[in-house]
Amino acid sequence: MREVDVMGVRVEMPSNQPIVLLREVTGERYLPIWIGAVEATAIAFAQQGVVPPRPLTHDLFKDVLEATGNALAEVRITDVKDGVFFATLVFGSGVEVSARPSDSIALALRTGTKIMCAEDVLDEAGLAVPAEQEDEVEKFREFLDHVTPEDFEADR
Repeated sequence: MREVDVMGVRVEMPSNQPIVLLREVTGERYLPIWIGAVEATAIAFAQQGVVPPRPLTHDLFKDVLEATGNALAEVRITDVKDGVFFATLVFGSGVEVSARPSDSIALALRTGTKIMCAEDVLDEAGLAVPAEQEDEVEKFREFLDHVTPEDFEADR
């Protein structure tokens, strides 16, 4: 198992399908996982620290875990079959529960739980981005974060 960080949620074009992008902590592989729009919102909210006026499903589950004293010890992305990813929630008691990766990631972000990914999943579905290319990718992301439509208007 390799620890991964959540890089963010993006929308893949032209299909308009949201993906969550994970990156291995001690390596150069990225793992894109296609997810639903609701799950993408839940992950983005958690990353941005958005606190809704009423708890969403993942917030509720976090509150239930805290109220019952059942700590989430680890989230594991365990398998990929025909493009479908599988995950497991591992609790402090040792109990393991099968879950979708998107829900698992949303919960992990809310609880501060580390996310692990099976080596064979990274081997099969991961994308290697060497460090020198990663710098270029980061520069491009920064550009996209700050560019506006007005930047492309012709001088009049």
